[in-house]
Amino acid sequence: MWSAGTWLLAMALLAPMAHGASEPAVSPPAAQVRRPVVVTTVDGAIGPATAHHLQRALAAAAKHDAQLVVVQIDTPGGLDTSMRQIIKDVLASSIPVATYVAPNGARAASAGTYLLYASHIAAMAPASNLGAATPVAIGIGGAQPEHGAPAGRPASGASQAEPPADSMTAKRIADAAAYLRSLAQLRGRNAEWAERAVRESVSLSAADALAMKVVDLVAADVPDLLRQLDGREVPVVGGRMRLATRDAPVSSFDADWRSRLLSVITEPSLALILMLVGIYGLLFEFSNPGFVLPGVVGAISLVLALFALQMLPVNYAGLALILLGIAFLVAEAFLPSFGALGLGGVAAFAFGAVLLFDTDAPGFGVPGWLIAVLTLSSAAFVLLVAGMAAKSRQRPLAHGAPQLVGVRGELVEYAGGEGWALVQGEHWKVRGSGDLRPGAQVRVVRVLGTTLEIAAVAEVVAEGA
Repeated sequence: MWSAGTWLLAMALLAPMAHGASEPAVSPPAAQVRRPVVVTTVDGAIGPATAHHLQRALAAAAKHDAQLVVVQIDTPGGLDTSMRQIIKDVLASSIPVATYVAPNGARAASAGTYLLYASHIAAMAPASNLGAATPVAIGIGGAQPEHGAPAGRPASGASQAEPPADSMTAKRIADAAAYLRSLAQLRGRNAEWAERAVRESVSLSAADALAMKVVDLVAADVPDLLRQLDGREVPVVGGRMRLATRDAPVSSFDADWRSRLLSVITEPSLALILMLVGIYGLLFEFSNPGFVLPGVVGAISLVLALFALQMLPVNYAGLALILLGIAFLVAEAFLPSFGALGLGGVAAFAFGAVLLFDTDAPGFGVPGWLIAVLTLSSAAFVLLVAGMAAKSRQRPLAHGAPQLVGVRGELVEYAGGEGWALVQGEHWKVRGSGDLRPGAQVRVVRVLGTTLEIAAVAEVVAEGA
């Protein structure tokens, strides 16, 4: 039998267990709070501004402990360098990224398809499409997919890819196909169609993409997307995450002023115009010193243009041709060559403007009409400004020592044939002959460097008679 002390000890140990069994478990307050969802938008060509914006969006989501980042895109494609930077950020993100092609009528073409494949979750609106992921050719004359090609078929209408035009094109396509296939294998999506999207420029509608396991789901809008994602497990860096997106707070992340500024100045047409305004402003200021405003505007424009050019795929041969063309136009004004230098300058400028941006990516080209306008206006402006400068150099000097011959002055000091005289309000060292005294009126006879040869006014009049 147990002693009384043993019974008391047993009662004391069992009492808390019995009390705990009689009350339901209470979850910590934090478990009842749903983590927010960050929603941001990419509308237009993918470039440096897009990469900067999405990098900030991922950083803000991590800072606020968000459970999901939704990137709503509608893009015709963009730059390969910017696309790869975005994909690197997405693959390294500890927060799931859902790329959502929306609203209805939107597309994720070219670079957008790569971003869709790289995301943890790929979704589309019902009336949207994706595909045409063939990398465009570098330089002039790159082959472009035909517009209006049926979805899910090659842009040319053929059933299989056409052979590459050259070895460089083949290498570029093979690299892009391997890259998109690796993203498909990483996310468990259709790798075969991914390779066709690169090699054959095929496209898919939202319904076909869902049926072929290219995307994970089709949603009417962002709330519908979040309802469908609720409870889904998503693999992320460091493990798996279960989403709780139903009724989760949604936070919009808009582009800041720096992203907006980048999107404006990295537009190739504007970057080219800024560069020309900068060159013309400085040329005008150097040709006509003292105006100040053209130099200030030119310097600011040139700095902004150089900042934009270092972020864009610039062909330095094109840049050199533009500068050479301007140099030829200036030389035509100073060294008349019966139009040879002028025509060469116009041709060099036009070719340079065409070659300046080393890509035919959608949204990053310079229109032909703009190149023609800038070429003609450049020729007119440079010839006008340089011509004005050349004419000003041919005019006779209106001031300085050579123009003092015949001018009268007053002798201030004089001894031993040398002294100082006040001529046109300035003191000059003088020398002369004869009976000259301080205070006498003299006239400049000759200029010898910085010394004036003088004579008394009476003597000059007598000699003239």
